[in-house]
Amino acid sequence: MRIAVFGANGPTGRHLTEQALATGHEVVAVTRRPGSLPARPGFTVAVADATDPAAVDAAIAGTDAVLSALGARFSRETITTYSASATVITGAMARHGIKRLLAVSSSIADPEWRPTGAHFFNHVLDPLVNRRLGRTLHEDMRRMEAVIHQTGLDWTLVRPSGLFEHPVVTDYHTAATSADGVFTARTDLAASMLRELEERRYVRAAMGVITTAVKPNIAKLIWNEGVKKK
Repeated sequence: MRIAVFGANGPTGRHLTEQALATGHEVVAVTRRPGSLPARPGFTVAVADATDPAAVDAAIAGTDAVLSALGARFSRETITTYSASATVITGAMARHGIKRLLAVSSSIADPEWRPTGAHFFNHVLDPLVNRRLGRTLHEDMRRMEAVIHQTGLDWTLVRPSGLFEHPVVTDYHTAATSADGVFTARTDLAASMLRELEERRYVRAAMGVITTAVKPNIAKLIWNEGVKKK
């Protein structure tokens, strides 16, 4: 399958690209910063801003599916990265007749999500980090989900919990709407997206994904994902 990966130069996008190539997919890596993406067989780089309709149109031409791993860092200012790119990408997909879309969102988009037994997270970290520091980011994720919901595409909204780096794919769990857990390794997020691309278990639905085998350092996670992230 020939797939377009938006945010290919980002932390999740890199895992998606590597895993997709390893499993035999052709990848069009869509990025604004192509310099660190080396050429290799089955791999094409498309330089495009995801909010530029003409550039996105050119980037996805001839692909069979689109995977979006676009991201932004926390900010007090209004964030539009997710919703603006979703509007442009889904419009281009409709024009090209490309039906399959998987877009990374967050468990926070599910208002009922509260991990079982995670008292400190539910009562301290979640209100402080997600609902306060990450408020504008998650508001735009919800706008992105609303944009995608309104399309006629075969979409899947992929909702990880707290993202962290881990070198290999581990045991992970997926569930409809959101998954009952606090953390998701990016390797597992990428693997779950590529599996869903093949299995189509969550078409026109949200898919929660959590890592069950390992846990990150919480302080490092907050720094890397909420403060340092670019």
